[in-house]
Amino acid sequence: MSRYSKKQSVSEETQQEALKIAKQTQRPGQNKEQTRLIAQGVQKGIELYKKQQKSVARERDKLRKKALKQGQDVMESRPEKAPFFQRSAVPWFLLLLSWVGFLLFTLFLRDL
Repeated sequence: MSRYSKKQSVSEETQQEALKIAKQTQRPGQNKEQTRLIAQGVQKGIELYKKQQKSVARERDKLRKKALKQGQDVMESRPEKAPFFQRSAVPWFLLLLSWVGFLLFTLFLRDL
């Protein structure tokens, strides 16, 4: 006989959350047994979602560790980003130019 059961017990938090969701969606005239069955279905859905998220996190962690093992080669192959002021010089220049044009336009219209 195995020492640990193959079926993992469900956390109390998941059970409470599933029951809360089942009660929120409860219809008039629905009995407690039906609500309990809905709660079980929601609980299974939550468990499946958590398993999928753990799997995705494991894969992401494996890729991250693999990249770390490869070392600096990965970091050197990436192009370096330009500093903030170099990337945004043109839009600021155009904004300044538009304001100067607006001020000159209003000054000349006032004279007319």
